[in-house]
Amino acid sequence: MTPLLRAAGALLVPVFMAAGLPAAHAQDTFRIGFVNPDRVLREAQPAKAAQAKLEAEFLKREKDLTAQGAALKAASEQFEREASTLSETQRVTRQRQLVDQDRDFQRRRREFQEDLNARKNEELQQVYERANRVVKQVAEAEKYDAILQEAIYINPKHDITEKVIKALNASTNTPTTPSANGSATPAGGK
Repeated sequence: MTPLLRAAGALLVPVFMAAGLPAAHAQDTFRIGFVNPDRVLREAQPAKAAQAKLEAEFLKREKDLTAQGAALKAASEQFEREASTLSETQRVTRQRQLVDQDRDFQRRRREFQEDLNARKNEELQQVYERANRVVKQVAEAEKYDAILQEAIYINPKHDITEKVIKALNASTNTPTTPSANGSATPAGGK
């Protein structure tokens, strides 16, 4: 065998070996998926249920604040109309009352917003935890190696958001209601 043929053979052996590689390489492919967490929070039943629960919980306080704001506005407008006919002491007294009412209104509105944000964070945290468990279940069942939640671009064929939403909705078979002690119990009370 000439040295030229030996060199050519040495170069071609890796090429022929690589030809058999795709079958073995296909078993080692890296599967990646993507979940859009914003879409999960908009469309999944547990997220919708949490939102409805928050709205019901804070509806009365919100209505009370709206009524207090309207009353304050009406009192302020009435004061503006009557200010020129009031004595100096009456005007100062009414101004102080309006300032006190406004301060109380602002404080109550701030407390309402803080309470709402805290409860919203609690509810969203529970939804996130459930969603993450479902994402892990889908990833393990379909043998994904990685699931991303944020990406600049993702090919739609890698988007498993719909699967996660369906699995999350399916896991919500028995709705729960809060019991007197604050823990969740299945609807029906057992």
